[in-house]
Amino acid sequence: MRTFSLAALTSALAISATMAATMVSAEEIKVGVSPGEHGEIMEEVAKVAKDKGLTIDIVEFTDYVVPNQALADGDLQANSFQHQPYLDNQIKDRGFDLVAIARTITTPMGVYSDKLKSLDELPDGAKVAIPNDPTNGGRALLLLQDKGAITLAENTGLTPSPLDVTGNPKNFRFLELDAAQLPRALADADIAIINTNYALDAGLNPNEDAIAMEKPDSPYANIIVVRNGDEDAAWAKQLVEAYHDPAVKQFIEEKYQGAVIPAW
Repeated sequence: MRTFSLAALTSALAISATMAATMVSAEEIKVGVSPGEHGEIMEEVAKVAKDKGLTIDIVEFTDYVVPNQALADGDLQANSFQHQPYLDNQIKDRGFDLVAIARTITTPMGVYSDKLKSLDELPDGAKVAIPNDPTNGGRALLLLQDKGAITLAENTGLTPSPLDVTGNPKNFRFLELDAAQLPRALADADIAIINTNYALDAGLNPNEDAIAMEKPDSPYANIIVVRNGDEDAAWAKQLVEAYHDPAVKQFIEEKYQGAVIPAW
């Protein structure tokens, strides 16, 4: 039987504790986000996660395509920028093996205009700018239908396109543009239907500047996404715990005043 002095045992325990702390603090992941609220909220999440032994390196992307490709390629461990219908469409079109592990926020899409105060003022032949990706473009059209401005064909689901518009009493002309460019389209279009992150990034206040807003109970809650097989990883659980921390929820509610809504 080996015996150790108290001093030697104390020293060994101290070294062991130091090594364990180093191993925990060495856990680092890269998380992709889009500009605006997703990046701002993830900065708060990173503060909470740090206390849990998880370091988050936030990587910002300016479009909706690259973050999923980067995740699938292994350049990221997770991303937080999209809703479930968009992920489903990306998986269908690109074959990504990605899964959602938690809900994050809901950002009601808004209708903005530099020229009009309400949708009732839209003239005949109005230019209507919408996102050019299927899910967000479809989301914009569903918003217009909900407000009574157009009618869509039945059974189009969550991804209708301008080709599915069956009722267009004011003969709207739809301009399909990259989502990040829609705030700039306000100079030329009569209205632009803009995702909240890009609206906020352009200095627009959804509560004050939008002339119409999507209902908050829409199916477009945003999500944290990882590669299939990573959903049970310790860091993934820490990431979700940090995001769902009461401090993060308080930050969202105080900063965005209802323009961004916690979805958990």
